[in-house]
Amino acid sequence: MDLNADLGEGLGSWTMGDDAAVFRLVSSANVACGFHAGDPVTMLDSCRAAFELDVRVGAHVGYRDLHGFGRRSMDMSFDELYGDVLYQLGALDGIAHAVGASVDYVKPHGALYNRIVHDTDQAEAVVAAIQAYDPGLPVLGLPGSAFLRLAGEVGHPVFHEAFVDRGYQPDGTLVPRSQEGAVVHDAGKVVERAVRLATRGELEAVDGSVVRVRADSLCIHGDTPGAVELAAAVRKGLEDAGVEIAPFA
Repeated sequence: MDLNADLGEGLGSWTMGDDAAVFRLVSSANVACGFHAGDPVTMLDSCRAAFELDVRVGAHVGYRDLHGFGRRSMDMSFDELYGDVLYQLGALDGIAHAVGASVDYVKPHGALYNRIVHDTDQAEAVVAAIQAYDPGLPVLGLPGSAFLRLAGEVGHPVFHEAFVDRGYQPDGTLVPRSQEGAVVHDAGKVVERAVRLATRGELEAVDGSVVRVRADSLCIHGDTPGAVELAAAVRKGLEDAGVEIAPFA
């Protein structure tokens, strides 16, 4: 099972989370590309850390929304979104190559991630940009999303993600962050969910129902309080359950 985290989300002198510690606990890193968070130096530091620790680099592309941290949905034309995704891919990939690393997959961020679960028009723009940049680049996203369906149709390797610290609705989508139950804070419950996802392919939704979730990768958010301790606990819990941690890309 792959273990991923959103990293490289600092900006200038402002830092978010303890990236150096989290990098040592995950097998894949979703690195911000400068639009929702991150900057050239942060991207450089992240790619260097990934290369040194043999962690796969994913382009964490998002809306151009630094003030909202990419968590505000935006109406964009096809070309606007297409161009923005291409720009982010090129920026991160260029920096990665400069330090011996590479962009190994793409995972959309925040509001864009959630919107292209159902918004076919925006999903088409994102997929078209990835296809134009690298037709064989793997993608990571929510099972059942329009994004993964469209990416698979044009030949991209498709991988499914589950969130160990996010609340799920009965239909398998995430609880919006504006609603109660969006984030699971109890470390014990997070570890239990991770093991259940990895070994049984299921989790409990906010209404108590059981949701089947196919997962190739489990995500822990690096910006949550106690993220390092939580990531360490999840990794230990998975390994104790006999789950090998390995990148999907």
